[in-house]
Amino acid sequence: MSPDHPPGLDLDRLRGLLDRERPGLVTGPLTGRLIEGGRSNLTYALSDGTSRWVVRRPPLGHVLATAHDMKREHRVISALHPTEVPVPRPVLLCEDEEVLGAPFYVMEFVEGTPYRTAGQLAALGPERTRDAVLNLVDTLVELHAVDPVEAGLADFGRPEGFLDRQLRRWGKQLDASRSRDLPGVEELHAALGRELPASPPRRSCTATTGWTTS
Repeated sequence: MSPDHPPGLDLDRLRGLLDRERPGLVTGPLTGRLIEGGRSNLTYALSDGTSRWVVRRPPLGHVLATAHDMKREHRVISALHPTEVPVPRPVLLCEDEEVLGAPFYVMEFVEGTPYRTAGQLAALGPERTRDAVLNLVDTLVELHAVDPVEAGLADFGRPEGFLDRQLRRWGKQLDASRSRDLPGVEELHAALGRELPASPPRRSCTATTGWTTS
């Protein structure tokens, strides 16, 4: 398959969907390429020669239950986009597996460079590297300042008992995808269970008192 038609991305079916759901969005022939480097869901860069977008879908083949929820990702991005948190503009969510073989969503393409190594940061120089790190902290501050109720995420997730559920889910996912022996992994899982801290209680934000527990 050519680079413009990577596995998991049927451009003809995708174009048909976009023309139906977002008339006028695409103005030329679509091309797509896989954005490499991720280890979870598949991410593609999409272009019509004028505009660019990104497509996110689960990996091909075996998919672990609850691990690749496109609707969940799309909901969070849609909720955060109007806030100060820098996230791409959502374009479309498709839950019809007939289009690409799995649920997926489309969002705008945001230009940027993922820095993964110290060598890459070294090329920026110390001052720009410091700015990048501080911007990361600032973004986390903006994220934690979002009121889930105001963002439409009041019912999103269950903070009570989250850590316990997460540890149990990791164990089930490891068992479901195990392809080789991992010495010590059972002992590690047991040790994490013994030292697991209590999950924090659900919090709500009020205009008069700020963050409160409930």
